[in-house]
Amino acid sequence: MTTWHIILLASVATLSLKLAGHLVPAGFLERERPARIADLLTVALLAALIAVQTFAEGQQIVVDARLPAVIVAAALYALRVPFVIVVFAAAGVAAGIRAFT
Repeated sequence: MTTWHIILLASVATLSLKLAGHLVPAGFLERERPARIADLLTVALLAALIAVQTFAEGQQIVVDARLPAVIVAAALYALRVPFVIVVFAAAGVAAGIRAFT
């Protein structure tokens, strides 16, 4: 199987999933349980993405300057600091740690 076969197969799978989403009745998605699952699934996927981007480097788990930067960003965000300041503060923490190590 070549790369183009894989790309075409992935494209067909993605298109079929999107089309299948249109076949689900709106009433089903408005019920309590599916709506709650959809909300929780979104949060879980975002948390997984943040964890992978923070701790992974290739196939290894690495703890470096990104971890304190994410902790600072989470703390500032919890204090309702404006998002731009949160980003600059986290970038400053990561840059400061990398400058001294």
